[in-house]
Amino acid sequence: MRVVGIDPGLRNLGWGVIDADGSRLRHVANGVCTSAGPELAPRLLMLHRQLTEVLHRYAPQEAAVELTFVNKDGVATLKLGQARAIALLVPAQFGLLVGEYAPNKVKKTVVGVGHADKGQVLHMVQMQLPGAEINGPDAADALAIAICHAHHARAPGVREIRV
Repeated sequence: MRVVGIDPGLRNLGWGVIDADGSRLRHVANGVCTSAGPELAPRLLMLHRQLTEVLHRYAPQEAAVELTFVNKDGVATLKLGQARAIALLVPAQFGLLVGEYAPNKVKKTVVGVGHADKGQVLHMVQMQLPGAEINGPDAADALAIAICHAHHARAPGVREIRV
């Protein structure tokens, strides 16, 4: 099964693609879709186009996206939610199954503890995908989300969206 993991963000949307064969994982690719500028709509379009190209290029069979929680800054939360909508929309346009995972579940799956920091996540992703050149913390988080999906995709209670 080829899985794309997506770490939503308006400025930096991380993505990572892995192949999973049972418990064996293999790194395929990873990167970051970026957007900049004062206007929200063109930024969302930039993310949509870049993520669409990733899915065209690597042809994943399933997708996984990190759940977002509300924080103290309501405006930032809304913008992140709109970027997350792109992260859900693009795989849906490809007809993919989309798993959604809480950040703590991703960290617990990859690191072993639910409150791991970004450095610990990066280290454990590198351990599970030896030889992978990881393009920054957002890409590492996306690979962690893909790894989490590979381990839990068939488990009961996983939230899935099917189009």
